[in-house]
Amino acid sequence: MIIEGVPFQVADWSGWPETRHAGETGFALWRTLEVGNIRVRMVVYSPGYMADHWCSRGHVLLVLEGELVTELADGRVFTMRAGCSYQVAENAEPHRSHTTGGAKLFIVD
Repeated sequence: MIIEGVPFQVADWSGWPETRHAGETGFALWRTLEVGNIRVRMVVYSPGYMADHWCSRGHVLLVLEGELVTELADGRVFTMRAGCSYQVAENAEPHRSHTTGGAKLFIVD
């Protein structure tokens, strides 16, 4: 990853505005910083959240709280708890996530 056009910046996520995104079930609350060529997000998935699409965007994702299940289009399934992360390249492996009890994530893409 080459990060370009991003000056040093501190983000206090507690005061960042939230946007709500509906899932197939449940919802996600995003706090988003877009700067230069990156998007950085603090995301909270509600209990019962299921993504409404297969994602092909590249990410680095860290589970901060809760448990997240990520399914790949090829059928592999990964269960991640707080402290676990994944990384995937752009257009590499379509994936979607869901959670039973909710999860808080930090994502860079």
